[in-house]
Amino acid sequence: MAAETRLEKDSMGEMTVPATAYWGAQTQRAVENFPISGYRFGRRFVRALGLVKQSAAKVNRDLSKLDPERAELIVKAAQEVVDGKLDEHFVLDIFQTGSGTSSNMNANEVISNRAIELAGGTIGSREPVHPNDHVNMGQSSNDVIPTALHVSLADALQNDLTPSLDHLSKSLSKKADEFDKIVKIGRTHLQDATPVRLGQEFAGYARQAALASMRATKAIKAMRELPIGGTAVGTGINTHPEFGNRMAVVLSEVTGLDFVEAEDHFEAQAAKDGVCEASGQLKTIAVSLSKIANDIRILGSGPRCGIGELAIPATQPGSSIMPGKVNPVMSEMLVQVCVQVIGNDTAVTAGCRESYYELNVGMPVIAHNALESTRILAQAARVFADRCVAGIQANVERCAELIEGSLAMCTSLAPKIGYDKAAAIAKEAFATGKTVRQVAKEHQVLSDAELDETLDAEAMTKPG
Repeated sequence: MAAETRLEKDSMGEMTVPATAYWGAQTQRAVENFPISGYRFGRRFVRALGLVKQSAAKVNRDLSKLDPERAELIVKAAQEVVDGKLDEHFVLDIFQTGSGTSSNMNANEVISNRAIELAGGTIGSREPVHPNDHVNMGQSSNDVIPTALHVSLADALQNDLTPSLDHLSKSLSKKADEFDKIVKIGRTHLQDATPVRLGQEFAGYARQAALASMRATKAIKAMRELPIGGTAVGTGINTHPEFGNRMAVVLSEVTGLDFVEAEDHFEAQAAKDGVCEASGQLKTIAVSLSKIANDIRILGSGPRCGIGELAIPATQPGSSIMPGKVNPVMSEMLVQVCVQVIGNDTAVTAGCRESYYELNVGMPVIAHNALESTRILAQAARVFADRCVAGIQANVERCAELIEGSLAMCTSLAPKIGYDKAAAIAKEAFATGKTVRQVAKEHQVLSDAELDETLDAEAMTKPG
């Protein structure tokens, strides 16, 4: 039995739309034109579209451009979009018109039809609320979509990513304090280097996570200027001169973020440099988290035949064939997320290059990838903190064993006996399998007391 349908019209004629759908003819055309990937805009972006449309209704009402009755209907319908109640009606593929016109009209039609329903009217009638004349009043897809992008990305950065990175930094700082007295060998070029404290290593990771949070905050600032008010090409045609500024004020109030009208609407609509900058910060965060995840899994390699300085929490069986094997799956998860974010940045950068004259035509793919990077980084950082970092334990005996056996211990001898003699001791220690301490004692290069003082590993971690 065929599903029930209804007829809706747009400027190109009639279209058959599912009877239960709030979208209309223009959205339906896009549904049929772009059956590409199955990827749709996520909750953050749809919410931002609802906020933009709701704010526009309020501003147009206050400017006496829209009557209070229609404005109230739009505000109520848009609130349902904001709340996620109408997400199933945002049906369009990411790969669509490069300006996002189809998604803007999707929002206009859904809000229009839901407002009509709230007024007791007939869905699809365009009375008393028209998708273009009323919901889209004073707007263009060319300023709505980039504004929704700025609002959604700033919101995700502020409320998802920054708190997760702060949480990770605190978790790493706690471990840094816990491990502060544990001395271990340092490594440069993947080779033995002079000693460090395990707490110092983890303090470095904590600082990386803290700086990552700061970078996310910088990315929010790159989203501060809103294109809304420029309409089609940046001139502000068909909108009130105060519309853009008032929209920034209202959107700041409802999101708690600091938005302002774009200083130059031609820049704001013709280019996506701010989003490119924000995505670059996300890529840098991914590079930083990759280093942390990789260090932790390598320091925990083993458990008997690797470095083994760390014991990483066992979260699941590691092999379908090797009984008892446990793998560093949380590090692997985080690294894969970072790989995806780095790839997403390439897509965002390429999308930002799709700017010609007065418009960028890569906005849907830019928005999708930038928001996806923010979402998965936020989730991965929190899960890694809770399911890996919090349960890490130090193998104190292994750390001490590797320190004593390291050839880099001869570094502290060089100021006392000279570089060449110290190098000779290191070579002999390597050739004979003895420790630097044993060879130095055999050659009596220093008194036993002075040798013990010079080869004090902990003292090497805090020179001065």
